[in-house]
Amino acid sequence: MSDADTPLVLIVDDEPAQVALLSYNLKAAGFRIATAKDGEEAVLAVAELGPDVILLDWMLPRLSGLEACRQIRATPEGREASIIMVSARSEEGDRVRGLDTGADDYIIKPYSVAELIARVRANLRRLRPTSTGQALQYNDIRLEPDSYRVMRGSENLHLGPTEFRLLAAFMERPGKVWTREALLDRVWGRDIYIDTRTVDVHVGRLRKTLCAAGGDDPIRTVRGAGYAMG
Repeated sequence: MSDADTPLVLIVDDEPAQVALLSYNLKAAGFRIATAKDGEEAVLAVAELGPDVILLDWMLPRLSGLEACRQIRATPEGREASIIMVSARSEEGDRVRGLDTGADDYIIKPYSVAELIARVRANLRRLRPTSTGQALQYNDIRLEPDSYRVMRGSENLHLGPTEFRLLAAFMERPGKVWTREALLDRVWGRDIYIDTRTVDVHVGRLRKTLCAAGGDDPIRTVRGAGYAMG
């Protein structure tokens, strides 16, 4: 799995010992890690890094976790991420506030690291199914990430690594319009500087392979925006 395929977890906490503990265990579980020590830094990190999952502590300096959650959800990168609010506040009203503010999940301190990692994986299954090995189906197209296999009907399709990752992104979010920049970030990674026209070349290759054995082109070009499946 390339770095671009490995899910990125942003840990937002002002307690160094807690950050170290979570970083160690999440890395051991196969995740990439980024950290932020306060709410303002978290908002900037989300815009810069585009994490898949954000572990957001409620009690933060400079900007509370609750307000950071609101601001993160207002950004394009934040709308794509899964936010798990982490807090010692255990009252029902607090949990409701956290979820209503935009969190996808809420975990109460103290918690077991095993449970937290299980929550991260559960949220990833909804967000990026292929990152947990889940097969995807769209009409007559099936993608199996564990065996690196793609079929259309009864035909096996042979895709290169880049086209495979492109197809996975499209199939995870049918109907979502991906800009070329978003596809570059998702498929190639944010540290790779490639011309956006490269996306057009690989989408063209993917379309050619998908339609080689017949069938309609499932990828839609959205003029002035990008591409979508369906």
